[in-house]
Amino acid sequence: MSHPSSRPANFNRRQILSAAAAVAAPALLPMHAFAQDKFPNRPIKLIAPWPAGGSSDGVMRAFAESASKTLGVPVIIENKPGVGGTLGAAAMVGAAPDGYTLTQLPLGIYRLPHMQKMPFDPVQDISHIVCLTGYTFGIACTADAPFKTLKEMVAYAKANPGKLEYGHTGTGTTPHLAIEEFSEKAGIQLNPIPFKGSAEIMQAILGGHIRMMSGTTEFAPHVQSGKLRLLATLGSNRNKAFPDVPTVKESGWDTITESPFGIGGPKGMDPAVVKVLHDAFKKTLDDAKVQETLDKYFMPTVYMSTADYTAYGDRTFKTEKATIERLGLTKKG
Repeated sequence: MSHPSSRPANFNRRQILSAAAAVAAPALLPMHAFAQDKFPNRPIKLIAPWPAGGSSDGVMRAFAESASKTLGVPVIIENKPGVGGTLGAAAMVGAAPDGYTLTQLPLGIYRLPHMQKMPFDPVQDISHIVCLTGYTFGIACTADAPFKTLKEMVAYAKANPGKLEYGHTGTGTTPHLAIEEFSEKAGIQLNPIPFKGSAEIMQAILGGHIRMMSGTTEFAPHVQSGKLRLLATLGSNRNKAFPDVPTVKESGWDTITESPFGIGGPKGMDPAVVKVLHDAFKKTLDDAKVQETLDKYFMPTVYMSTADYTAYGDRTFKTEKATIERLGLTKKG
């Protein structure tokens, strides 16, 4: 004979298990949905607005690879070269502000809208996420130039107004505007010679066709080999690759030209998504491989938080407008 309480006991156990499952099911659904919605859960596109293989591309790829480890999804570089590095920002204007389309933000995005019509406003149409590094600019001359310091160069230029030429990467670019600002403060008149790119400048100066150049660290190996002399760098601090070379400001002229850059996304991004991206890319600056890449291209660490970088963008857009207007390079119409 079966125990009189066995059937009810089994039934009660089934009831309890069924009830527990019924209670747990609704709780599991939101957790599952949360897991699906958690950012990021698919690859992120990061636009490098320069050709593949260059220094900017190399640095962006190092950041992307390092950030991928923290984010847990691939960060895929897409190259969109042209228009002074502004095509990344232009491509984002119509992108969803979901954190899956990002771009490098070079200095040109704040300057070119004042010089020509652009499809974006760098303040209104971009979410500034984090600043990471920047370019090093310098003034270099041939090894046999009749001056060895920046002060001697200024004295030479004053004695020979308009005769000392320098190469730069094009009207309105940072290497051009930096020297024009310096020349104004130093009270000298130089002869600017525009080139299509760094390769042409190096051919010209190494071939003795120009005496001086303003540019980024394409001059570095030739300074190290003794073919060129680095007169000054244009940042707020000396570059650690050239600790004996003073800045322009140290040499006596209050001119600082820095070109910080970082990561941005479309306007209207969720602050929580921005924070995830900020934290992941900030962490890349602790990655030895990233620092090795920055050192390779003589780029310093220039970190700015989301708030500071946003303020920097607003401030830089205004100062670039003033510079472009002063030099008479404002867009027509």
